[in-house]
Amino acid sequence: MKINIYLSLISAAILILAACDDTVNVKNLDSTTIPSSNVSYSKYIQPVFTSKCANAGCHDDQNMAGGLSLTSWANATADFQVVAPGIPQNSKLIWRISGTSGTLMPPVGYWALTKNQIDGITVWVKEGAKNN
Repeated sequence: MKINIYLSLISAAILILAACDDTVNVKNLDSTTIPSSNVSYSKYIQPVFTSKCANAGCHDDQNMAGGLSLTSWANATADFQVVAPGIPQNSKLIWRISGTSGTLMPPVGYWALTKNQIDGITVWVKEGAKNN
């Protein structure tokens, strides 16, 4: 009986781990260069938000750390104070990811944003934070 329970648990763990094959991993994400203009939200920004912000119980739909979910364009742009389209210097998101607010996001212990990712998100906001 105990052997069957252990085998079931091992089988379940293997299935769960096999299902966790991310198509975008942090290493590949960090090697992707976000262009300096015409930044596509779906191609460049959402993968960064998904991998580095909406993970581990932070800015996902369930936990909404700081009242913010970054799981979709609608969520990311819902509050003009967080993302002020066309005005990155007035966007709390830019303050947080660049560290100008005093609190750097993501916090220590999580995958940090690269300079290119910070610059890319800033350009995306400057270009109007479009859902493109």
